[in-house]
Amino acid sequence: MQCVLKFGAFFLCYPKVERNRFFMDHNEKKSTLSDIQVQRIDSSTVELCWQPKDRKPTVAVCSGLRRKDALQKVPVDESSYGCVKITGLDPATRHYYHVVDEDGNRLLTAERRVPLEGAVNFRDIGGYKTSDGREVKWGRVFRSDGLARLTEKDHQVLTQMGIERVFDFRTPAEVSEAPDRLPEDGSITHVNLPVTHGKFDFVDAMARLKQGDASWLTPDFMVNGYIRNIEEFASVWGEVINGIADSKGPALLFHCTGGKDRAGTCAALILLMLGVDEETVVKDHQLSNTYIAGMLPKIFKLIASYGVDPDKLVPYLTAPLECIHALLDHIRSKYGFASDYLAEKAGVEKETQELLRERLLR
Repeated sequence: MQCVLKFGAFFLCYPKVERNRFFMDHNEKKSTLSDIQVQRIDSSTVELCWQPKDRKPTVAVCSGLRRKDALQKVPVDESSYGCVKITGLDPATRHYYHVVDEDGNRLLTAERRVPLEGAVNFRDIGGYKTSDGREVKWGRVFRSDGLARLTEKDHQVLTQMGIERVFDFRTPAEVSEAPDRLPEDGSITHVNLPVTHGKFDFVDAMARLKQGDASWLTPDFMVNGYIRNIEEFASVWGEVINGIADSKGPALLFHCTGGKDRAGTCAALILLMLGVDEETVVKDHQLSNTYIAGMLPKIFKLIASYGVDPDKLVPYLTAPLECIHALLDHIRSKYGFASDYLAEKAGVEKETQELLRERLLR
């Protein structure tokens, strides 16, 4: 872990490097390559690295998940030592990278974070390994923070990715304050499924802060909010997951305001249902701290202008580690497994869960 921002007694910590894991077609042989990573350099450049470093795979940049979506081949020659830079990428396109080793085994990888102009915590939940050796497919399910600031270029990315439906967990007040800015052609359906995190929503919290009131943020406020998410809004998570099963389109998205708590709860349930281990689920939750870190100094300066100590708001404006642990402990102690919780409480039948595992895993 690396701690980069300090607010009084609080440190904002996150993994040093996000490693984008690869997956292999389920019926293909094991590749000689491993630990493939994609790292963003700038808006039009990424670096793709692999192990062992002396291998010289074939790399193809694609606009979609299939090989026939190839946009360009990237030469990997003797000057390449375990890494290759890929330049000239169109920022309005979501790219996938097909990597073929010397034995012809194909791997597919992508950036987890989707770089957008109007959202900072927009990401793919694909690429994670399950306990049975399969991996979650890239490009099927996405999570995000608010979409009120999306630009025309961002709309091109969403359209190109094939997102057909957006599940919005914000309350009516949050939606009214900052409505999602989606393509005007109606190609993406917006479904509002309000979840109140705690006793009131983000709009109410900001209104109280402007009056200098932070008394509502008690030590257990955030943890209790996560447990409430599980116990009081099971039907919301069930509607999203059943919606994924019923979907005829290639991709779906769910989001809240910060993309960390309510969206984090939904992502955790989906990943657990698919068989991703708890340690990986925790790491995925904590990635929100990586992606929102650049926004926090400005937010904390604004909060200080209200006469409120910014240190008090760290748990509310970040993704607290203790909250995801509390959520996992609660599910384990009360329901046994996430799959049982979804079947008993959220209305996602075991047959539907098995269908999703077949559809979303390789």
